[in-house]
Amino acid sequence: MTTEDNSQLDLSSSFKAYDVRGLVGKTITADSVRAAGAAFVDVLALKGQTVLIGGDMRPSSPEFAQAFADGASRRGADVVMLGLISTDELYFASGVLNAAGVVFTASHNPAEYNGMKMTRAGAVPLSSETGLTEIRDLAQQYLANGIPAASTTGTQGEQDVLQDYSEYLRKLVDLTGSRPLKIVVDAGNGMAGMTTPAVLGEALLPGLPFEIVPLYFELDGTFPNHPANPLEPANLLDLQAAVVAHGADIGLAFDGDADRCFVIDELGAPLSPSAVTALVARREIARAKALGEEQPTVIHNLITSRAVPELIEHDGGRAVRTRVGHSFIKATMAEEGAVFGGEHSAHYYFRDFFNADTGMLAAMHVLAALGEQEGPLSELGREYEPYVSSGEINSQLADVPAAVARVRAAYTTEDVVVDELDGVTFTAKDGTWWFNLRASNTEPFLRLNAEAVDATTMADLRDAILDLVRQ
Repeated sequence: MTTEDNSQLDLSSSFKAYDVRGLVGKTITADSVRAAGAAFVDVLALKGQTVLIGGDMRPSSPEFAQAFADGASRRGADVVMLGLISTDELYFASGVLNAAGVVFTASHNPAEYNGMKMTRAGAVPLSSETGLTEIRDLAQQYLANGIPAASTTGTQGEQDVLQDYSEYLRKLVDLTGSRPLKIVVDAGNGMAGMTTPAVLGEALLPGLPFEIVPLYFELDGTFPNHPANPLEPANLLDLQAAVVAHGADIGLAFDGDADRCFVIDELGAPLSPSAVTALVARREIARAKALGEEQPTVIHNLITSRAVPELIEHDGGRAVRTRVGHSFIKATMAEEGAVFGGEHSAHYYFRDFFNADTGMLAAMHVLAALGEQEGPLSELGREYEPYVSSGEINSQLADVPAAVARVRAAYTTEDVVVDELDGVTFTAKDGTWWFNLRASNTEPFLRLNAEAVDATTMADLRDAILDLVRQ
C-alpha cells in the first residue's frame, strides 16, 4: 500500500477543505498517514495528551489507523485506539473525553478510496482554515525528511465506545414509549451495520418496540451490493422495494461512515432532508422551550426548503441561514448557541451532540415523531413538504461565470430579491419561487437548486434557468 517513493507524494492531492480523501496506495498511503499523525500532534500541540483513533470497515482502515497512531505516539501523544467506529462515534468520544481524534473513512466514496476526518478536542471541527493546511504542510516535510522522535514516546491503548455512545443517544431521545414500528434499515455494508443493532436493537441495550429488517448489515468496505451513497436515487431502490415488500412503517438508509441518514416512507417514497430538518427542528425547539429557552435558534443552509425557516419561526424559534458546508454549520452552531442545524445533504447537527452531525440521532427523532402518533409517515411528511423542489441539478460548463451572468441579466428585476451568501440566490417577492446557482469549488459544474409553490411553476422555472445556463 505504498507508492514507489513516498517522499515525493504531493499531499495537496488528498488534503481537501474539510478532510483528507484519496486513492489508497496512490494519493494516500501508510507513510503519508504516519506523517499526518505526527503533524497532527505537533500542529495542535498534543504532546502528552490523548489522541483518539478509529476507522470504518474499509480494508485499508486498520493499517492506516495504526500508521497514524505510530506517527502520533512518536511525537509524544498518548494514543487510544477506538477500533471500528462510525464518524459520529468519533465525535461522541471526542466530546465526552475532550480529546482530539481522527476516523479513517472516505464516507460515501467508492471502495478504492480512504481518508481522514479529524477533530479537535470537544468535537471542534478542523478545516483548511483552522489547522488542516498546517498539518498538511508539516506532514509533507515529515514525509520527505522523516519524523523526529519526541523526548518521550507516547503510549498506545484501546477503548470501545459503542455502548457508551448507544446509551448517550438513548438518553437524548426516549423511544421506549413508541408504538410498535417495523423499520427497514439499509446499512450499505457500512458502519450502520454495527451501530443500528447497538442503538435501535438489542445488541447492547434492552429492546425497543421495533422490528428491524436489516439490509446489507455485513461490514464490507468493498461495497458488494451498492455504493454507500444514499444521495444517489439508484442506491435507494433496494430499500424502497424492501419497505413496500415488508409492509414496513419506515425505511432508513445510511452512508458508509453512518453520519448521514435518509428516510423512506411506508409507500417507498423519500422524505426530503428538508422535511427531516423541519421535523427535528420542531422537536428540538419544543424541548428547548420546555427547559426555559425563550427563542431557540436553529441553523439551516440556504439550499433547504423555505418551509424550514417558516416552521422554525411558526414554532417560536429563530432561524439562522448559513452557507453550504459542515464547517460553516458547525461554526455557526457554536456562535449562535443553536439547538439544532440541518442541511439539504442529510447532515444533521445537535447542540447536545457537541454541535456535531449524527445520522443516527436524526433517525431517532423521526422514529419518535412517527411512533407517538398513529398516522403513516407519508401523512406526517406532507406537513413538512408544502413546496416542490427541483433537487440539485449539475451543469458541466466551459464558462461558469458567463452562464451566471446570463441568468442575472434575465432575473435581476424589481420583482426579485438577489443575494450572494453562497453563490447567487434569486427569490420572487410574491413568494412563489426561489432558486440558487452555486459554482463547484473543485469541478467545472454549476449547481442549480430551485423551489416553487407547485410542480408546474417549479418545472417552468427550472427549465427556463437551464436553458439560459446551457446556451
